[in-house]
Order: sequence, then C-alpha cells, then structure tokens
Amino acid sequence: MVTVDPEEDAMPGYADTKDAHVKRMRRIEGQVRGITKMIESDKYCIDVLTQVAAVNKALEAVALGLLDEHLKHCVADAATEGGPVAEEKIREASAAIARLVRS
Repeated sequence: MVTVDPEEDAMPGYADTKDAHVKRMRRIEGQVRGITKMIESDKYCIDVLTQVAAVNKALEAVALGLLDEHLKHCVADAATEGGPVAEEKIREASAAIARLVRS
C-alpha cells in the first residue's frame, strides 16, 4: 500500500471554499451549544431531537461538500498523474464515502 503524504499537496481541495466551511462549522457549533442549553433547561424531548437531527444534516452537508471538492481536485489531479498515487487517492475516497454512508 502506498502512503500519500497530505503535506505533499500544495493546497487542499477545499482551499477556495475554506471560509465558507469555517463559517458553516461555527454555525453548527452554535447549534450544538444551543442543544446543550435546551437539555440544561429541560426542554421537550422532541424539540431537542429535532435540533440534533438538524445538526446531523448540517454536518452531512459539510462532509458532502468536502468530499465533492476532494473528488474534483485531489482525486482528479491524482487520476491524471496515474499510478500508485491515483490508486491510493481513489481508495481513500472510497473509504470516506463508505464511512459517510454508514454514519
């Protein structure tokens, strides 16, 4: 198995949308803090569960966006190069997709 050094890549695939991802993750952080406050305040179970579901969907959206950018940039570039690096990038992407599907 070939080990791909992530530091070899000059820029991550999400470099152009980094600020948007950070902003979205900070919003999700706020949602999680809000859920904690809901639990501390003894809010109705279904209301808490609704917010948990919203956070899960928001995280899925971030993950899918990052995966899309990884495929378009990192995997596509490696596929153009070919060889063991391409095979490793494809294997990594497949494993990431499998993790997302299982979660």
